[in-house]
Amino acid sequence: MFSVIKLASETLTERYNPSLFNYFYETFPEGFIVAEKAHKIIGFLIGVKINPELAKILMLAISKLYRKQNIGTELLNQFFKEMFIENIIRIELEVRIKNKIAIKFYQKHGFKIKEKHRKFYQSGEDAYTMIKEF
Repeated sequence: MFSVIKLASETLTERYNPSLFNYFYETFPEGFIVAEKAHKIIGFLIGVKINPELAKILMLAISKLYRKQNIGTELLNQFFKEMFIENIIRIELEVRIKNKIAIKFYQKHGFKIKEKHRKFYQSGEDAYTMIKEF
């Protein structure tokens, strides 16, 4: 768990209480997916089931050294498979409006911008909610 927390602090702008990671893993382990290389965690995705039809991706992070190697796509595809088993028909996430790379990545995987949230992040930045329906 420490490796995931460390990677989150190195790659994500938001700061999270470390106990949150344990909580997500314990409450919905199907949505806690890691990518490893040589026994080292190089990426992770954390998602939760909101209700019987909806899941939400809360975090997706890849170590800077391993970006642009389809690791994010592999994590996302694994999450899609897990959500299919759970009978989820819709997945949502939030992304910074300024994060054009992430927006393109999610659009490439079938997500569409649903709405804008003003001052969504701790920094006061705006976010888009993106949604994918199966």
